[in-house]
Amino acid sequence: MTTRQSWDAEWEHIFRSREWGQYPSEHVIRFVARRFFGSPDRSQVRLLDLGCGAGGASTWFFAREGFNVSAIDGSETAVVKARGRLQAEKLVADIRRADAIQLPWDDGVFDAVVDNACLCNNTFENSRLIIEEVHRVLKAGGWLHSVNFTDRCSDYGRGPAVEPGGFASRSGDGPLAGDYFTRFAGRAQVDDLYRPFAEVAVDTESRTEQGGKHVVESWVVTCRKAAP
Repeated sequence: MTTRQSWDAEWEHIFRSREWGQYPSEHVIRFVARRFFGSPDRSQVRLLDLGCGAGGASTWFFAREGFNVSAIDGSETAVVKARGRLQAEKLVADIRRADAIQLPWDDGVFDAVVDNACLCNNTFENSRLIIEEVHRVLKAGGWLHSVNFTDRCSDYGRGPAVEPGGFASRSGDGPLAGDYFTRFAGRAQVDDLYRPFAEVAVDTESRTEQGGKHVVESWVVTCRKAAP
């Protein structure tokens, strides 16, 4: 049986040539701190980092804080680098090379999944399939924290369109320029994508760069799998 692939092979080249993502985003820290720092035994809290990248930023943070950590990336280079970073600091995580469209874990095993700008590098159709997989591997009552770029970013539209809001590459000096696919979502698309979840909270974070020349804005979505 042929398995459909969602992962863009361009990321292998990117992770070989750049050092990205050494430290977790503030919203990731805040999400985990609010929900799990008070756990009586953090080693029993299972967290999944969706698209860990070469720096393994969220993976590193979760492991450092004593949680039971798993991570996935489609890039062999990203997985090797992330594993090496954790090993150098004597931290432990289950980091696997696989496609997020078919997660290599059983049903209902994770307390939370964190997607820090992984879904937004997938088409909307593939993002739906990944969301289904995330929903599958979460425990009842488990959380998803997910970040996507909005359609108000300065780099929106700066490249060949693959689908509405999705562009194959972006030229210029913008912070999101690069030879890889990025999907910029409107609010209606966000509401549609996270429909399988309960308690969906949608917020935004925005910043400017280069003296206000560029705008980077993200949807920050926190949602929960319904309890039985």
